[in-house]
Amino acid sequence: MKKLLQTPLALLFFTLPCIFFSLSIRAQHPSQIEEVIIDAARIPRAIDKLPFAAGVISGTEVQRAQAQLGLDESLTTIPGIFLQNRYNYAQDLRISIRGFGARANFGIRGVKIFVDDIPETLADGQGGIDSLDLGSIGKVEVIRGPSSSLYGNASGGVINIYSEFDQPDNTLEARFAAGGDGYKKNQLKAAGTKGKLSYLTSFSDQEVDGYRDHSESRNRLLNSRFRYLFADESQLNVAINYTKQPVANDPGGITQADVEKDRRAARDRNVQLNAGEKLDQTRIGFSYKRKVSDSGEITVRNYYTWRDFDGLIPLGGNGAIEIDRYFAGGGLMYKHEGTIDNKNSTTIFGVDYDRQDDDRRRFQNIDGKRGDLVLDQRELVTSLGLYLQNQTTVTENWRITIGLRYDNIKFEVSDHFSENSGKRSLEQASPMIGSSYTISPELNLYANISSAFESPTTTELAVSGTTGLNDDLQPQKATNFELGIKGLIKQRHRYSIAFFHINVRDEIIQFENSIGDDLFTNAGKSERDGIEFSINSPITETLTASLAYTWSDFEFDKFVDKNGNNFSGNELPGQPKNLLQMQLNYQSRNGFFATIESLYVDEFALNNANSAHTESYLLSNLRAGYTYSTDIVDIEPFFGISNVFNKAYTANARANAFGGRYFEPGPDRNAYGGVLFRYRLDHTPK
Repeated sequence: MKKLLQTPLALLFFTLPCIFFSLSIRAQHPSQIEEVIIDAARIPRAIDKLPFAAGVISGTEVQRAQAQLGLDESLTTIPGIFLQNRYNYAQDLRISIRGFGARANFGIRGVKIFVDDIPETLADGQGGIDSLDLGSIGKVEVIRGPSSSLYGNASGGVINIYSEFDQPDNTLEARFAAGGDGYKKNQLKAAGTKGKLSYLTSFSDQEVDGYRDHSESRNRLLNSRFRYLFADESQLNVAINYTKQPVANDPGGITQADVEKDRRAARDRNVQLNAGEKLDQTRIGFSYKRKVSDSGEITVRNYYTWRDFDGLIPLGGNGAIEIDRYFAGGGLMYKHEGTIDNKNSTTIFGVDYDRQDDDRRRFQNIDGKRGDLVLDQRELVTSLGLYLQNQTTVTENWRITIGLRYDNIKFEVSDHFSENSGKRSLEQASPMIGSSYTISPELNLYANISSAFESPTTTELAVSGTTGLNDDLQPQKATNFELGIKGLIKQRHRYSIAFFHINVRDEIIQFENSIGDDLFTNAGKSERDGIEFSINSPITETLTASLAYTWSDFEFDKFVDKNGNNFSGNELPGQPKNLLQMQLNYQSRNGFFATIESLYVDEFALNNANSAHTESYLLSNLRAGYTYSTDIVDIEPFFGISNVFNKAYTANARANAFGGRYFEPGPDRNAYGGVLFRYRLDHTPK
């Protein structure tokens, strides 16, 4: 805990709340903040009464006047989460929560992702959100810290994304936007309710030439959601999503010398071998919920995903990749509300099953063209999880939550090209205990001890130069100790402070060898200490301020690699020590709105040896618009400026990249604009 007080920004926790408070007392019309319910907790409850850290952002924050290029445009308002790589669509958004996921140079690791209750995280723990339609998001919930007792493998944090639903009017909406670097995005959306049927259908088409050479992308998305309420109050939810990404080029990481020479340049080998990807994905999911008694409720879910992936990476020998994936699964959960020793108690227990079936082939990459076949294997991963959670209200103000989950993950590789098939089976029990106490409506205290485990993915288990599975690579395991305070000041200013210490054993570390393969090994132990602080404050009836600050001190406690290099005591690469986001939102009564935001990212280590670091940077963005409304239609022109002060910064840093190719520079000052039309279908002309 001593480290937590050594941060140079520790004074922040004493000064900024006072500033926000002194400003807000001048407001002549105090506004009440609505209660926020977190559904991602499995047992839905108010955010201030959760025994762990959580955050939520609304669909308005994700959509309104945003370019809608990446979820990081809005998620930075939640502390404890660090996001990179908005501009490389071949690698997907990099998300880390309390350091979980920081090692990933492509895809999402260590963080569990759900969209409309359907997992975007595969059975082996790898996730991606390239099929996410930002233009139809209703809200995003984030649970920070180890949560494997709730969701199993790769739950160093959880992000639940819900589509826009339950609109008050039946509406038809069109949105057109364009901007610098060849950005164009068009969207059509219909939403509303007809009797007992609620619906949402959204289609978007996005294309970007990119700031850097060889970074073009195009993506088409169809997202639909339907809910039908039966006479017995049961409900059926159906989610349908289709994604077609015909091009997403990868400009690659470059050295510091290359950055200084030309920030827009792509790595020459990425251009030569045409690094990038294209994909086609269809997903359909079902969820049925009904009461089975006065105190019992059952939820059944089922989903199917088909994904065709074709990628080229900057390797000549095996750099053409083809994956035909079938991912399916489901779950059953029963919730019972009753009493234990005359104390109100809610218990859930359930089962999750996921099956990931990949036909993977790799070919030679000959100047961007597919050459001879060098790998042909079937990769089958199954995951079975059993979980139990109970929340008991001991007194009117005191709640205790306990949870336990058991997971069994099986890997099976069938090698059709050579004779190197293999199997592995991993299992883990993940407990948690937490407690929250309400001293007053303004002050809630909580504490928890929670756990997480993260299995290697099939990609991480690959052996360089051959096929099969790496039997030496083990899952990483974490134990989280957390204390926190959260609540409301004068029912207007929502705040939260979290202090945590995490012990991680067998941390999975990525490194790149001389031929460009991404390989993985276990570190002995690491420790993570941190503070997360946030406050949202209505200063006046039209002006709201928010702030999110994260202090992180993550280091290897014991780590000697296979070459005898001792990294013990070094910082974990990929995580800034200080992260600060500040935002002012203005909404006038006449329809004008504007947002000014700034994000400070501290320097951080780029390799295990800590011999290279990024430079710290401060980015500022501005967006504004005007909403003209009649009984029939809303018209909303908008514009935005990213990187207002034209700062040079690293949009994505590739940890442990060979040859010092750590850097993916971010764009210069960039502007975009557009207009939204919303037509109310139910309007009856007078």
